[in-house]
Amino acid sequence: MPILPPSLDDRRFDDLVDDLVARIPAHTPEWTNPRLGDPGRTLIELFAWLGDALLYRANLIPERQRLVFLKLLGMGLNPAQPAKGIVSLSFAQETESAAHTISAQGQLKAAVPFETLAETTILPVSAEAYIKRALTSTELAQKSDVLHGLSRIHHISGAIKGYETTPVFAGGVAVSDGVDVFANSADRAVWIALLAPRAAKPTDQPATNAAVQSALGGGGTGLPSLLSMGVVPALTMPELFEEVSAPTPVPVLWEMTTQGSNAYDTSYLTLSVESGTDTSNGLSVAGTLRLKLPAPQFIWAPSNDVGINPRAGVGDAPPRLDDADRAARLITWIRLRPKTGESVNSLNLSWLGINAVQIDQLVTIAGRVLGVSTGAADQVFQLPLGSVDADTLAIEVEAAGQGYQPWYRVDDLAAISSDPNVARDATAYELDAEAGTVKFGDGIRGRVPDQQLRVRLASGRFGGGAAGNLPAGSITQLTARQIDGSSAPPIKVNQALALVGGADAESLSAAQQRIPALLRNHDRAVTQDDYQRLSYNAPGIDIGRVEVLPRFKPRDRRFNVPGVVSVMALPNAPLAPAPNPRPDRPLIERLYNYLSARTPLATELYVIGCEYVPLGLSVAVSLRDGYPTDKTLLDVREALRRLLWPLAPGGIDQTGWPLGRAVKSRELEVEVARVAGVDEINGINVFKQNNNDWQMLPSSAANGDQILTLQPWQLPELLSVIVTDDATAPTNLLALPNPFADADAVAVPVVPELC
Repeated sequence: MPILPPSLDDRRFDDLVDDLVARIPAHTPEWTNPRLGDPGRTLIELFAWLGDALLYRANLIPERQRLVFLKLLGMGLNPAQPAKGIVSLSFAQETESAAHTISAQGQLKAAVPFETLAETTILPVSAEAYIKRALTSTELAQKSDVLHGLSRIHHISGAIKGYETTPVFAGGVAVSDGVDVFANSADRAVWIALLAPRAAKPTDQPATNAAVQSALGGGGTGLPSLLSMGVVPALTMPELFEEVSAPTPVPVLWEMTTQGSNAYDTSYLTLSVESGTDTSNGLSVAGTLRLKLPAPQFIWAPSNDVGINPRAGVGDAPPRLDDADRAARLITWIRLRPKTGESVNSLNLSWLGINAVQIDQLVTIAGRVLGVSTGAADQVFQLPLGSVDADTLAIEVEAAGQGYQPWYRVDDLAAISSDPNVARDATAYELDAEAGTVKFGDGIRGRVPDQQLRVRLASGRFGGGAAGNLPAGSITQLTARQIDGSSAPPIKVNQALALVGGADAESLSAAQQRIPALLRNHDRAVTQDDYQRLSYNAPGIDIGRVEVLPRFKPRDRRFNVPGVVSVMALPNAPLAPAPNPRPDRPLIERLYNYLSARTPLATELYVIGCEYVPLGLSVAVSLRDGYPTDKTLLDVREALRRLLWPLAPGGIDQTGWPLGRAVKSRELEVEVARVAGVDEINGINVFKQNNNDWQMLPSSAANGDQILTLQPWQLPELLSVIVTDDATAPTNLLALPNPFADADAVAVPVVPELC
């Protein structure tokens, strides 16, 4: 039987009133009519209400004991997780022509607090990315005359290879599916044009360009300026049962155009990445990096006017810009290409921008006195906010004659050291990150802060939550300070991508549900249940279903391999038409990193998605009188989708279709028969996909059942379903033709009224 907390007293208000009324004849026999509204009856009800409130508080004692037990386990609530992203910065005043380096922790104007994570330099330029897109054979034929003329202008004697200067990420807008800037370009390169602000008068543009060029070269400081680049690789779905490992850096070169041997030839300077600034791991993950720019005299761009420069846009030169305004403001070109000798044929990017900086949903608090020590054991001090980032927290305690001294954080004061002398003198504290409290020792397990001396928060970052998952374009303004302490000029923010990763702090009820798992596995993955529970508890990951396949090698599709554990994870998703939910690469990587730190040493762990088997259905039913036809047929389709859905509320037991369970037409008939309005089932046909066509499964000789057999690692994916009220189910899944369509109908072009 289940273990339920006892109710210390199960009497309620009505029970107390009835008990007191029953005692009236024994104590006041002259009171013969205790009716409602009588003053005495009102007093009885008042005391019954007070008694009911006291009993309610008494019955909370078992709940309090559970919370005390939770605290004894040292199992704090998981803090909120911050949303993160990358933004591009620019000056609000286009007349700004100097570079400004701003400090980290700049404040972004948003619905919730956000800060910049690193120092960054804002240069007075804008950027536009282009690729040299090779012309197709059709385009080459159409433009043969133009290409022949270009060969004479540029003095090209051999065969000419035309390309089109094609913008990518136009207007700073991200492309969710990504653009392969290497594979789609004729020279396996992406070109970034750095443009000066538009001058008030066209005659003032050369002076503006000169000022910007000086700022790019360091502005007379003698130090190189740093160009902050933001790179976001396109998120791809991992191949089925692909081994997802740490992202591999892409071997690329960053180069800048400089003048060659004459006024027309273009040469290139290799730009180095400032040490310690590449958070993109070599363009393999979303991040930023800072490029060292050369001195002003080496910053140059060739002329785009073929009348002046016959080599404009030819060969290894930058792409030609035919827009006169852009050409007049062009300062230089940045080229990103593979390193020589490296076989890098593809670089799929969702966004590329300059003056970029990473941000997250945290706020920094520093120099805050938390309180004064009383000299007692086990003192607890409250931080200014909850959900603190433990890695950024710095706590200092005042020492007599020495000022504030840093103390260090430990997970458990009781486990500081087996040496009692070391444990007694350890300047350590415990942190409850979700509640925002720090706890000091008792003189045996950790040192006690001296009496009347202060405890200070040196610095720490706080915040997080699902409210920080803002869509693109939600943040438009930044307030920051320069590295010399002065205020930075007004700064605009271009948020091209949505901010992701924010999650609310764990609730108390969710933490209580983790108690049995903690006692079983102690945060270690040993049994099948351990892997499931730990997967669902992984922070910052919204998982809808986890299946553990022990001794299953995914790549070989083979069971009974010793030492192997495969965890199949599906993201949480609402019930919807196909496609079924599939985990992306970041989800698999985060879950793998979380589980791998908790698995036994000899375990070979795989985190995989699901192999879906395409499925099609056709159903014919007869309807009962009085039920609407269209709605009933729609309900049948939705019932089948719900039954075959891999997540809750799908499946037979509403937890998702069981892994590896065959799909049988007889079971589908039962589900259809439960739909209100269905009188009779006239037939069900099950189809499997064969190349690009649907093939109906054969019926068994015994009972006519059609069965789609699945392997233990497979689930069905319902891609097509047709429901009719005919006498027989359709034998193919082609869309039914429109009987009112005319075979001779043609499209008539719309002629505009004004050209």
